[in-house]
Amino acid sequence: MMVCEIMWGLPLTQPIEIFMLVMIIILCAPMIFRRLKIPMIVGMILSGVAVGPNGFNLLARDASFEIFGQVGILYLMFMAAVEIDMYHLRRNYKVGSAFGLLTFLLPMAVGIPLTRYALDTSWTTAVLISSMYASHTLISYPVVSRFGLSNNRGAVIAVCGTIVAVFLALVVLAEVVAVKVSGRFDALDLLKLLGLTMVYTVVVGWTFPRLTRWWFRMTSDLVSQFIFILTLVCVASVLAKIIGLEGILGAFYAGLVLNQFVPTRSALLKRIKFVGDAIFIPYFLIGVGMLLNVRVVMSGWGVAAAALIMTGTALVSKYAASVISQKLFGLRGDERRLMFGLSSGKAAATIAATMIGYQYGLMSEDMMNGAVVMILICCVVASVVTENAAKQIRIRITSAELDSEAPRKAGFARQIVAVSNPLTAEGIMRLAVFMRSPRNDESVTALYVRNNDDRNLMRMGREALHTAVGVAEAMEVECREVERFDLNIMTGIANVARERNATEIVIGLHRRSKIVDTFYGSMIVQLMEATDRMIIMSRCFIPIDTIGKIFVYVPANAQYETGFASWLARVSNMAAQLSRNVVFLCSKRTAVYIENMISEGGYEFIRHYQEMENWDDFIILSSQIGYEDLLVVVGARKGSVSYSGNAETMVAYLGKHFVRHNLALIVPSQFGRE
Repeated sequence: MMVCEIMWGLPLTQPIEIFMLVMIIILCAPMIFRRLKIPMIVGMILSGVAVGPNGFNLLARDASFEIFGQVGILYLMFMAAVEIDMYHLRRNYKVGSAFGLLTFLLPMAVGIPLTRYALDTSWTTAVLISSMYASHTLISYPVVSRFGLSNNRGAVIAVCGTIVAVFLALVVLAEVVAVKVSGRFDALDLLKLLGLTMVYTVVVGWTFPRLTRWWFRMTSDLVSQFIFILTLVCVASVLAKIIGLEGILGAFYAGLVLNQFVPTRSALLKRIKFVGDAIFIPYFLIGVGMLLNVRVVMSGWGVAAAALIMTGTALVSKYAASVISQKLFGLRGDERRLMFGLSSGKAAATIAATMIGYQYGLMSEDMMNGAVVMILICCVVASVVTENAAKQIRIRITSAELDSEAPRKAGFARQIVAVSNPLTAEGIMRLAVFMRSPRNDESVTALYVRNNDDRNLMRMGREALHTAVGVAEAMEVECREVERFDLNIMTGIANVARERNATEIVIGLHRRSKIVDTFYGSMIVQLMEATDRMIIMSRCFIPIDTIGKIFVYVPANAQYETGFASWLARVSNMAAQLSRNVVFLCSKRTAVYIENMISEGGYEFIRHYQEMENWDDFIILSSQIGYEDLLVVVGARKGSVSYSGNAETMVAYLGKHFVRHNLALIVPSQFGRE
């Protein structure tokens, strides 16, 4: 009986059967449509059309599609914001805002008179339908993410423009409904909405970072962090709806606010993307398809005419906005196509406007069906155009990278990460990975060296080793695990570094336990004497991805050291991947060398230089370094070019005044290693 119900009782109503069929679609549809050369996004939407009420009626659009679909569109907007590098956003937000205004005003200016006379509507209806032309959804953004183009200029501009266009379109929609209900335009309502929006941005922008920093310090469990982030996205969306905005705007703003806590190479971001790509976003795309009824095109000339006019106006005006933006801002042709692809898709806001317009009697049934057809065609066009543009951009970028790969690869890190304490192993390994180039395919070696057979110490050391390896693998870095017995721990580390031809050794900074202890500790002093390779020592009291600014103390003449380029590359990699501002405390002459090296290396992060010509300058400047920040001190070995009496003074100063600060000390490599 149950089998018969499953086979013949359509649409499916049992939760397990519904979920099973959706999983089969998510699993099989990409493979089928890939063979047909149809983009995955279009395939998912077409699958929704096929199995939905307007297709073979296998599935009803029940509450699961409402829930997962709503979360899916929030995921799209959140991912678009959280994947943007803040450096690229700051460089392009003005251009993105200008594109947003253009891609909103042009469809409105063209659409209002055309809709008014071509479709014979009222002026109010013409404004409503034109707001549908002007708004768009980043439905094809997963393509950009898949090709690794989140920081491409065209993508960043399109994402910024989306927020401006959607916000303005939703304001127009709200005012159209207000005019329909009250019969007049109320400027006070508009001012109230703008005021609430300002309050919303301040409250969310102030509270979310502090809550996140507190939570991430309290727990390092990735599941807990993932749920916390998702909760904040939902809270931001709900608050946005309460003040009269759309939830997608709240999700995007949450992504911008939380961007600094979800670095590109973090295991947390990979889990966020995995869940979105596997469940929520496909559910949303299938749900969009289930809303569409392609049969309505055949129901009469009225629907076909409305669909043709609306689709043509929406696509042509969006394309014109992209072309004008390309000319104004000096973009490439493939970037223009990427912008057009991202800005031509329609789903969330457009569907909402369609339903509201029909509900309030502003749109006839033919117009509503024409809008549905417009949504389908625009989704297909957006997916195809974005896919083709993304492929061309990726080919161009990859070709350029391959041309310059050989000289860059010579500077790739081959790291030895020495651990012994499971409480600090995770932080040391995360610091080491963030200091690596994202293109570095060299493996990292997690090392535990012991000089006795104490069972407790062995258990701690091996646990630390397993923790470090797990962190590296979660961040998709190949890691080799080495346990070594040696009579002298530091000599053992130095010998492994020689055997592996390591470029640097990353180790935890000694924490003083006795009054007579030195700042470095006797063992690290031995390590500096045993090897001329770069040594990076860290002591962070908070997770590395929750730090504030990065301050870098650079001694005079550091540019003449053999290891100058290497330590600067490590700091630059860390700053770029964490999206943190860096303040270099150095002399004017050294600052010129640092800036030239960063520019030539193509590192993209915001940096500032504060002049420091003597020791008194550092004492004054160090007062601005807070407990949330990270101080990186570039040291020097005795007898090196940059070594001076201030080196010993610095060690004493740090040991006295920076006991509770996050520190990273770098001793550059020397004597011809590079």
